[in-house]
Amino acid sequence: MARNDPPDQALMKMPSFKAMRSFVAAARYRNFTRAAEALCVTQAAISRQIRDLETYLGTELLIRNGRELKLTPSGAALFDAAQLSLLNIFQATERIRREKSDKHVLTLCCTPALSTLWLAHRLKDFFSANPDIDLKVITTQHFLAMESGINPDLFIAKFNDHCPGYLRVPLLHEVVYPVCTPRYLQAHPELGTLAGLRSNTLLDLNPHGRSQLSELIDWNVWFAYQSHDLQLSVSDSPQWFSSNDYSLLVQMALDDQGVALGWDHLVRHLVQQGRLVRPVPQELALRESIQYLMINEDKVDDPACKRLKAWLVDQFQ
Repeated sequence: MARNDPPDQALMKMPSFKAMRSFVAAARYRNFTRAAEALCVTQAAISRQIRDLETYLGTELLIRNGRELKLTPSGAALFDAAQLSLLNIFQATERIRREKSDKHVLTLCCTPALSTLWLAHRLKDFFSANPDIDLKVITTQHFLAMESGINPDLFIAKFNDHCPGYLRVPLLHEVVYPVCTPRYLQAHPELGTLAGLRSNTLLDLNPHGRSQLSELIDWNVWFAYQSHDLQLSVSDSPQWFSSNDYSLLVQMALDDQGVALGWDHLVRHLVQQGRLVRPVPQELALRESIQYLMINEDKVDDPACKRLKAWLVDQFQ
């Protein structure tokens, strides 16, 4: 005869889900009537559920303060925990529901800079043309050391070697040039020469934590490609700022705080809009530094994945 498991005391003593939901609604809206409207039940039902919960706990959770409800200390403690727990339950059930729906869910992985400067302002067009696709975007600076369980359907990265389980589609080679705002250039006309550029406020990209990313060229490297006569170190310029957050550097340039190096595919739209300009015509074309679209071999023939792939390739063209 099979041994019966002992009763689960924690589950047995847990208040009802309906009561917790009624309490969270009343605590959030501070009003029984509004809580009842939010849950599409009667005010009497909300009041009864909360009264039963207070009886079970042996303490008041809500007290009337004029026309509003006020949380007691016990109520405030319960509300913080209950609201977060119900939100987690909702998000988990929504994920499951979406997976079982007619919508296609795809995961795209890319760098933080690409998501902010390239992808964000383009996604509305993709969603407008593909309402049946839900997209999850995961950003990382460590493509070779991603968390277990994350297997993107597609990702955009610079890989010199083949990535097992993924097909590679070349998107572009990198082109890098200085950028600043028109107002900053007007205030610093000396930026029209390499020497004047070198002696100005430079926003520099440092390599810390970026070994797997494309944006690795700093000002010293860029100047070395342009002229062997400019030997002054960037760090010796009048003002110098360094960060490994490329989006930060671009935002600082947009705020008139100096000159940043612009990766063409990330800042081209800002130049086209006139928000940034190129103070000098010189650029660095990295023909061997190629950005790839990596496609999970298991999703190559998936119709939704094919549409996302075609859209991404078209956008980069």
